[in-house]
Amino acid sequence: MGTDSIPRLITEFAIPSIIGMLVNGAYNVIDSMFLGQAMGSIGLSATTVAQPIMIVFLSLCMLIGNGGNALAALRLGEGKHADAERSLGNTMFLAIVLWVVIAIGVSVPSVMDAILDISSATDEVRGYAADFIRILGFGVLFQIVGMGLNNFIRTAGAPNRALLTMVLGALVCIVFNYLFVMRLGWGVHGSALATVVGQAASCASVLWFFVVSKSSPLKLRLRAIRPDKAIIPSILTLGVPSSLVQVGMAVVSFVVNMLLVVYGAQSAIGETAALASIGVVQRIAMFTVLPLVGVAVAIQPLLGFNYGARLFGRVRATLGYGILGATSIALLMWVSVHVWPVQIVSAFGISDESLREFTIFALKVQLLMLPVVGFQIIGANYFQATGQPVRSIILSMSRQILFLIPLLFLLPPWLPVALPQFTGLDAIYFAAPMADALSIVLTGILICVELRKLKRKETELRPIS
Repeated sequence: MGTDSIPRLITEFAIPSIIGMLVNGAYNVIDSMFLGQAMGSIGLSATTVAQPIMIVFLSLCMLIGNGGNALAALRLGEGKHADAERSLGNTMFLAIVLWVVIAIGVSVPSVMDAILDISSATDEVRGYAADFIRILGFGVLFQIVGMGLNNFIRTAGAPNRALLTMVLGALVCIVFNYLFVMRLGWGVHGSALATVVGQAASCASVLWFFVVSKSSPLKLRLRAIRPDKAIIPSILTLGVPSSLVQVGMAVVSFVVNMLLVVYGAQSAIGETAALASIGVVQRIAMFTVLPLVGVAVAIQPLLGFNYGARLFGRVRATLGYGILGATSIALLMWVSVHVWPVQIVSAFGISDESLREFTIFALKVQLLMLPVVGFQIIGANYFQATGQPVRSIILSMSRQILFLIPLLFLLPPWLPVALPQFTGLDAIYFAAPMADALSIVLTGILICVELRKLKRKETELRPIS
């Protein structure tokens, strides 16, 4: 990682990482597609209500998985192999702890009622969403290990194996969704069970690599699983930035669901259709961001290793190529949404023509800034990978928390007054591109300052002739 061609390394790491992120994100999309086709708006609304807590589960995966992996990459760059293995073991320990806490939480009726309340579950979909969340909560250990520890496989120099692990889980999920939902008619229960089975397949593959396989340079050893009071805080600190991105998405989902119920009830389409329609928009938008996160995750070990080895020229080059790659992918995704909007929306079972037109328009508006969002994501992840969590946290919070949530509350009452052709419901998806633009500007400022600092460090290390 410190000598090979940077574009070649990024390509080698990024392709499996991008596909892996898409595969991981496909779980939510797959569930929505099958339930939308089988149950219509009710199925889509139930998964929309469940989506915020699903994102919370994902944020916990990234908290310990990305944090542990970032620490392992830094330690490997410093030549501390034993510390890297302790990072892997303590990540596994944290995964078990989180599973126990979540499984207990979703088993308590008052906790489940609170989750459904803040997710704005209507009476019509409340029972379906509760069943979906409960099943996923019981099986969340498979998700945390299958995704969180999967990051270490890339750092161990086996990106293709990491990809295989993710693809295996998604394929199993598709097969069992078809069997449980479409053939056996188990509805929401079947879709949730299919997701857990798919995640279990990924989990088994990850554990095989680190426990049984002889090709892994990092091993998951019992003595390394013992909690280390020095390592655990470092894992959590380094994992907070990427986790906050998901937490921000979860908070936004909670807020959006609440506003959809309020302003959907005031619109012609109604609250259930609003939850179904904008829920689809939210899933597609999240799916388009995942390959950009995949690029950020792929370059993380390269950034961490070279920063730890004080190869600052390679750090700058990796950052530049990462931004270029993410921007190219984002542009491709944006074009796809504009070329095939009908096909994309119809795949989720939205067949009513007026609702489909509303969903397509909302999708295009929400993804207006997508071509340049990759720069913001790479920039936030750069500071995480190089051990600068405070700046990374600021940037990770900016897009979702600092800008989007205030706009979600401010725009619905203001937009219909300024532009009467739009409603309060329309304002919900107009807020996204405005928040994107503000966060991109903030990221640009911090990245420019960092590039100057890297250039100065590189000059200081250059031998005087």
